[in-house]
Amino acid sequence: MTLANRIIIFLLRLLALGASVAAIVIMVTSHDSAQVLGMTFEAKFANTPTFKYFVGVNILAGAYSLIVLFFPTKNLLGRIILISDIIMTLLLDSSISACLAIAQVGKKGNSHAGWLPICGQVPKFCDHVAGSLIAGFAAAILYFLLLLCSFHNVLNLYTLKA
Repeated sequence: MTLANRIIIFLLRLLALGASVAAIVIMVTSHDSAQVLGMTFEAKFANTPTFKYFVGVNILAGAYSLIVLFFPTKNLLGRIILISDIIMTLLLDSSISACLAIAQVGKKGNSHAGWLPICGQVPKFCDHVAGSLIAGFAAAILYFLLLLCSFHNVLNLYTLKA
């Protein structure tokens, strides 16, 4: 693996770490309250298991990026990192998909099920969730690019040996 390739992978991992941390911080700080008919309702990420899953996956992805940032990608370790990159990419994609479903219901509601939208009452909460999802998308895209680089590196190992 060339020095330029190592620098690209290092920068991608560093950017993915930053995007994951940003998604975590924005989601964890999302809270708002609304008063309806004299009763106060509080919206925060911890009230929704999907948002907890999103934060957990991003913590895992951030920790993984921090650990793998300093590992060499040669031989067997490169294959393990490839498998781990696949797992991280899939976990991030699943958490974003689940959060998007919940965010859509929160924003638009569901008239067939009788669920009303809540973003009109707690806009600060919804804005934080949207920002966190944008950072999560950035992390997922960066992990996908890392996955492509890992595939490229592993395939180059095989072509060099042949």
